[in-house]
Amino acid sequence: MNLQRTVKFEAETDREFAQWIAHEIGGEKLRECLQCGLCSGTCPLSLYMDKTPRRLMYLAREGFKGDVLSSLSIWLCTSCYGCVIDCPKQINITGMMYSLKQRAIEEKFYPPRFPIPVMARQFSRMVRSSGRITESWLVVQVFARTAIWRLLGMGKLGLRLLRTGRMRLVRDKVEHRHDISQLMDAVQVAKKELVA
Repeated sequence: MNLQRTVKFEAETDREFAQWIAHEIGGEKLRECLQCGLCSGTCPLSLYMDKTPRRLMYLAREGFKGDVLSSLSIWLCTSCYGCVIDCPKQINITGMMYSLKQRAIEEKFYPPRFPIPVMARQFSRMVRSSGRITESWLVVQVFARTAIWRLLGMGKLGLRLLRTGRMRLVRDKVEHRHDISQLMDAVQVAKKELVA
């Protein structure tokens, strides 16, 4: 087991990032974090993370933007809320993980063919244009952008799903799609105003 220690310097911090996370959902209590490690002990996926939730909370609080946003750990969070339940300070770590994912997508801090941010972006685009998602179209769009050969290999499964009515070729749409798009824009504006 390679236990490599890395030294962090204050010059590497981004004060704006530390202030931003403090104003995000869950971040308002981040300064109260005891660094007890219960979040990491509770997390069922911490074994697979490059940085445990405890370590991510420390790095985010101190403003190590690059380390936090480039970490694969934020993409492994399944939003089980186990960390929030066990946290003695009731810090909403799951909410912060979601905010970190959004920021990583905005600033392109992820591998280019990594499926989770691609799916989040396609999901948002589909809701904005159609008012809802059509799962079959979402899957095709994500695989086309991340693993085209795997998509081609799933042709037989796709045909079986079509025959049994489990998958649709027609994209679902709702009335008043423009209202949903306006609502999404308003949420983005309100979120920016909260941070400012």
